Amino acid sequence: MTSCTETRKPLIALTMGDVTGIGPEVVARAATDAQVLEWCDLVVIGDPVVLDRALQCTQQNTAVNVVHSLQTLRSQQQSNSVNCWNPSSENVAGVPVGSIDPRAGQAAYDWLIAATDAALNQEIDAIVTAPLNKAALNAAGLHYPGHTEILAERCGVNDFAMMLYLPVGDIVKSPHGFGVAHVTLHTSIASVPGLLSTNAIQEKIGLVDRFLKQLGCESPHVGVCALNPHGGEQGLFGNEESTLIQPAVEQAQAIGINAFGPLPADTLLQQAIGGKFDGVVAMYHDQGHIALKLIGFNRAVNVTLGLPIIRTSPSHGTAFDIAWTGQADASGMRAAIKVAAALANRQRLK
Repeated sequence: MTSCTETRKPLIALTMGDVTGIGPEVVARAATDAQVLEWCDLVVIGDPVVLDRALQCTQQNTAVNVVHSLQTLRSQQQSNSVNCWNPSSENVAGVPVGSIDPRAGQAAYDWLIAATDAALNQEIDAIVTAPLNKAALNAAGLHYPGHTEILAERCGVNDFAMMLYLPVGDIVKSPHGFGVAHVTLHTSIASVPGLLSTNAIQEKIGLVDRFLKQLGCESPHVGVCALNPHGGEQGLFGNEESTLIQPAVEQAQAIGINAFGPLPADTLLQQAIGGKFDGVVAMYHDQGHIALKLIGFNRAVNVTLGLPIIRTSPSHGTAFDIAWTGQADASGMRAAIKVAAALANRQRLK
């Protein structure tokens, strides 16, 4: 006989993000999507008043079911409703739309921390985060570059990375999808060379290899980007390729990882999308993000690697310019939920 634990759908928490942006709208659309609800059970971690307003804004004929504890969530489930738990004391219902407001920054942080703790305590199976605003975080006195660094700190990990992942489809030729992880993340271009190290690059190669194996890719091929144009042209444009990146690739190969590089980023990413590589390690944020967002903006999913929990998110930001107009596209949020549900299901089968 199959137990309830084995057959139940994964429970995924959607954090509302910055309420002055499009987060509440994409959460409202995704949380009422029939296909999404086939993949998983959901709870929104956010403000129920804001969620109700977002449901009305997006013309979803669904009520908000306020829950007071994740432990009793399944017994409190109501039909034709969206579960919402609010562990923040911030009053954000009246925050102006499209503004940088410390109340919105604090609430987004509170919701993320509560979701992370719930995942660490195995009360939920995964987190999918709506976008927050870095300036609003800082206005609240929370000096983090973004979600990734908050999650890593809360989970107590030092070896982590952001991956931008494109699921299997007509764009990507690899049968397991395609992901790009970054050695440096939310930092200035000027600071990138000084932040690179052989150890950091090798760590990211290992994280990409392990993630792809989680997806069922038994022997991933991982391409590693050069930092400089044309791979440095034998030192004419810089020597980071020979002093930092090549040793990291060789160390990864020595422990059995199919790593290749350093290779010029422009041709490497084109080859990877064509199926030659299952994953890529980029040296900095835009080196990987631009290529993937260009070919699959609404399908690309952020996955935080190296955490003891599952966290994904859509690849877009708060989009203040269209917030609360009913125009927000939830396809990125749906894609992020689908990836989180797939990872959660695979993890439960281990």
